[in-house]
Amino acid sequence: MVAVRPRKIWRDTEEKRALQLLAVAPHGCSQKTFQAQGFKVGLLSRLVRAGFAIAKPEIVKVGDRTLRMRRLTITDAGRRALAG
Repeated sequence: MVAVRPRKIWRDTEEKRALQLLAVAPHGCSQKTFQAQGFKVGLLSRLVRAGFAIAKPEIVKVGDRTLRMRRLTITDAGRRALAG
C-alpha cells in the first residue's frame, strides 16, 4: 500500500460533512448510506485518496441474498483534519 500524505485544506464543505458523518459512526458507514445522504461516489474516493478515510470491502448476507459493499471508516488523519 502506498502512503498518502493528507491534505490540510478542504476542497469543499461536502468533504467535511462526510467526515463528520464518519466521525460519529463507530463502525463506519456503507457507501450506500453516504449515497442516501446525497454524497457522490467521487467525493468518497477523494477522502480515501487524501488519507482521511479507509474503504474496506464487506460481504453481507440478507436472507438468501449476498451483497458486496464498501464500508468507510475515518482515519486518525481524518480526525485530526476535523479537529484543526
